[in-house]
Amino acid sequence: MGLFGRKKKRTLVIGLDGVPYTLLQELISNGTMPNVARLASLGHLSQMKVTLPEISAVSWPSFMTGTNPGTHGIYGFIDPKPGSYDIRFPNFRDLKAPTFWDRMGDKKRSVVINQPSTYPAREIPGVLVSGFVALSLKKAVAPLRILADLEGMGYKIDVDTARARGDHDFLFEELESTLATRRAAALHFWEKENWDFMQVVVTGTDRLMHYLWTAIEDESHERHEQAMKYFTAVDAMIGELSGRFDSENGRDREGEGFFMLSDHGFCGIKQEVRINRWLADNGFLSFEKEEPSSMEDIAEGSKAFAVAPGRIFLNRRGRFPKGSVDDASACSIMDEIKSGLSGLTFDGDPVIQHVFERDEVYSGPETRNAPDLIPVGHHGYDLKDSVKERELFGRTNLTGMHTWDDAFFLSLDAPPAGSPPDGGSELEITQLAGIIMEAVG
Repeated sequence: MGLFGRKKKRTLVIGLDGVPYTLLQELISNGTMPNVARLASLGHLSQMKVTLPEISAVSWPSFMTGTNPGTHGIYGFIDPKPGSYDIRFPNFRDLKAPTFWDRMGDKKRSVVINQPSTYPAREIPGVLVSGFVALSLKKAVAPLRILADLEGMGYKIDVDTARARGDHDFLFEELESTLATRRAAALHFWEKENWDFMQVVVTGTDRLMHYLWTAIEDESHERHEQAMKYFTAVDAMIGELSGRFDSENGRDREGEGFFMLSDHGFCGIKQEVRINRWLADNGFLSFEKEEPSSMEDIAEGSKAFAVAPGRIFLNRRGRFPKGSVDDASACSIMDEIKSGLSGLTFDGDPVIQHVFERDEVYSGPETRNAPDLIPVGHHGYDLKDSVKERELFGRTNLTGMHTWDDAFFLSLDAPPAGSPPDGGSELEITQLAGIIMEAVG
């Protein structure tokens, strides 16, 4: 019954960074994740779309605020500095909308572990341990009194991505040790804090799929068994936490108040697509140097440029120092770019699924800072912003990429609106805050 000796109405959320709905269905069907299979049989597993661009830096703020980037203000891991082509790194202080932990107030105490996009940590009604991109554990915790507990268990925020990307023996060692400390932290705060809401996010899933997607989908791959064992280890932690939740939770039925989600989907990479190269090749972008080092080398007269992962900004007068695009010509330039990208192919296959204008996908007071165009690649075509590459298409040692239309949401409460039990794709990540807050009560 826990440290506080009584049952109470609680809510538990487990996040699996990047795990796609379609892959989760396979892992359920082939027996790799039996605990998730049991939970799915009890509840409603739904496919879900996320906000754009389909990256963790944007999706997790959309989840935790229940708003789109036009309201919460986060459009990527990097953004152009106001009035500049130089870049900045938005952080938790830049979030313009309250999280649902804040909105639940002091009457509901939250424990949030390894939540991406919350660095540097700040006080919430409860306990917060930031996830990536967190540079210092000391600055990733609030309140500071929990730091000693985390240091004592050897808590790890993330795998060493720089080394793990190329050293796959090391990757699996890091995945195992990081998951172990994630479990230890969850169990520790489960007992030590009198919480109403707990959330635990696993980010190793994202790392594995970026570096070894081929091992996941190819049963003959030398790392396939290791990859499946990792998912089984994640499943074991889910089973342990969900089992404890059922035994201690003051609810009327098994699993009530339990949720799982991912922040985007995943698929294999066919080609990386350098959007700045395409803009340059098609007369929209030029540089002052033959070999530019950054977007600060942009030349006068350029009409557009891209920022990671492939967001396109018009080089507007008044917004950027060398701006050349006025309001009268903006629409025609956007139409040209949309038409050109929509016709882009690789070996006869279409590359771009859709090019959205900002007002199609964003709403709110922060829309003024949004990119003008947001292209979305077909599965397999990973959009990039490199200014140094001379070729439009290419590959690195990454084998997996994000998708925006194949995230998942698992609810053991009533099925969310717009999300039939058979896994329809109408659910959007911005709906989850409201669903979870209703469960917390």
